[in-house]
Amino acid sequence: MVRISPKWSRILLAGPGAVVVSIVTMAGMALWLPGGAAGIDNLVLPLILVPLIWAGLFFHACLDERLLRVALVSLGLLAVHGGLVAHKFLDTPKAAAEAKP
Repeated sequence: MVRISPKWSRILLAGPGAVVVSIVTMAGMALWLPGGAAGIDNLVLPLILVPLIWAGLFFHACLDERLLRVALVSLGLLAVHGGLVAHKFLDTPKAAAEAKP
């Protein structure tokens, strides 16, 4: 069994891990944010917040002493927002399901 050093784990969590989690979080945020007056606030706000989310995850991975906590926060965000996106794509409307013979 190959053990990854803490240095490489931190690099993976701060680099590609932070990018993937922030993109999935952006996609999930569009599902739980309210639409606003124009109906597009739930689409625009996550796009604007992606750099902030990425920076938060990046600096958390770089500065936190406990690597397990960094991994749990990242995996938690990924699981919750990934689940929201998956539920949205796998959800079938009842009217369309009942119309098919």
